[in-house]
Amino acid sequence: MLGISSRSSAAVNVMVLTVQKAATGLIRDFGELEKLQVSAKDFGNFVTTADQRSERLLIDELSKARPEYDILSEERGEVPARQPRSKFDQNGGYKWIIDPLDGTMNFLHGIPHFAVSVALSHHDEVIAGVVFNPITNELYWGERGAGAFLNNRRIRVSGRRAMASAIVATGSTFGFRGRDDGHARLNAISKRIGAIRHFGATSLDLAFVASGKMDAFFDARTNAWDTAAGEILVKEAGGSVSPYGDGIVASNLSMHDELKGILE
Repeated sequence: MLGISSRSSAAVNVMVLTVQKAATGLIRDFGELEKLQVSAKDFGNFVTTADQRSERLLIDELSKARPEYDILSEERGEVPARQPRSKFDQNGGYKWIIDPLDGTMNFLHGIPHFAVSVALSHHDEVIAGVVFNPITNELYWGERGAGAFLNNRRIRVSGRRAMASAIVATGSTFGFRGRDDGHARLNAISKRIGAIRHFGATSLDLAFVASGKMDAFFDARTNAWDTAAGEILVKEAGGSVSPYGDGIVASNLSMHDELKGILE
C-alpha cells in the first residue's frame, strides 16, 4: 500500500487499498485505449469498459470489507448494503460514495489527468475521502478531525490573500441560470483573478485546492460522487466549502467570501 500516515483509520485503509486495486485496471486500459469499447452517454459524456470494470471492483471490494454499508456510485446509483443495519444501529447509516473514473474524457483522449475517488459518509455527513491519480501516484486522503494528506505528507490550503494572483479552477458549469449567465460569471471572475483553469476532473481540482496548488474551485452543477471526497480534503486542509447553485465553491479561508461575492 502506498505510504500513508499511521494516523489513518481502518476505514481509510480499506478505501486506499480499494482505489489502488481499481487503479491497476485503469492503468492497464489507459495503455490500450484503442482496444476499449466506448458507448455514447448524455451530453457528450462517455462510459468506457474501464469505467465499468473499475466500478464493479470498487463495489465488490467495499461491500466485502463493510457489507453493512450502502453505496452511491456514479453509474449504478444507489446500491443497498448486502447486510443492511437499522439507522439506529451504531454500525448503521454509513455509505460509500464512489466515482470509479473521474475525468473520463481526459482518459479517453489519452490525457493523464484522472482519478479514482471514494468517500465515506455517516448519516449524510462525509467523514473521510480518498482521491488517487494512478498516473502520478498521488494519493490524497483526509479524515474528519485527522487532517488532509498527500501520500504521507500533511497538506494545507494556500495562504494567498490577493484574488489578483489567485489560480482558480472551474468545472463545466460556470453559472446556474443558463449559458449566458455562466459566461457572464466566468467573464466577471476572469477579470478579478490571476488565472483560471479547467482540468476536467473535479476530485483532483479539489485535491489541488486542498494541497495549495490552486487557490479555489467552483462549479454550479455537481453530484455527490464528484465532490464528496474532495470536499473533506479541502475542509481538513483548512479551507472552506459553500453551496453554489447546484454545485460548490471551495477555497482557502482568506478569499472565500470575496470569491462567493464575485460569483453571486
